[in-house]
Amino acid sequence: MRGLLLDWFAASGECGALWRAGSRSANRRGALTLREKEMGLFDFVKAAGEKLFRAGDTDSAAAAAAAAPDDQAAQAHLDELNRTAGDAIEAYINTQGLAVTGLTVTFDGARGAATVFGVAGDQASKEKILLCCGNVAGVSQVNDMLSVDQGAPEASFYTVVSGDNLSKIAKAHYADANKYMAIFEANKPMLGHPDRIYPGQVLRIPPL
Repeated sequence: MRGLLLDWFAASGECGALWRAGSRSANRRGALTLREKEMGLFDFVKAAGEKLFRAGDTDSAAAAAAAAPDDQAAQAHLDELNRTAGDAIEAYINTQGLAVTGLTVTFDGARGAATVFGVAGDQASKEKILLCCGNVAGVSQVNDMLSVDQGAPEASFYTVVSGDNLSKIAKAHYADANKYMAIFEANKPMLGHPDRIYPGQVLRIPPL
């Protein structure tokens, strides 16, 4: 996991961003939740996250296939890389021990989009699955096709920027920096330590 400060994010002077479904920009602010709108699309920072597959290879293959739409070999190569990426994301989710059945993840390298299917055991598990799909280098968008067995109040999503820590985020959202552990617990097991967050990462901010 990368450290909090990344040189390439230093130019951002923002204090972070909350975003919601409908492919809304990660620069929007406000008390936004995961309530599904439109097609259930969620934006992520493509350059940030777990390195689960060769995103550069997928980008190159997508460009080659787009440049030669009649080239069956180029399309077959892209299809294979898409399957590899989807399988890698799905395998990563399965290592997190989240409550989900019928999990399937597909990937579209041309759009940098992951689509996730299945039935989550609860709202928290659903939100964590979406984060597992989106906090991956090469993924810029997640299409949520999950359903939930047991509904619950939805969390907000927050995009980390340079200079953030969980105490600062807790102060902004709960008016109490000491409640940072609530954010940490809400993002386990993906977060292994309260200090190990990075710019571009999207976190769950649970209601208290």
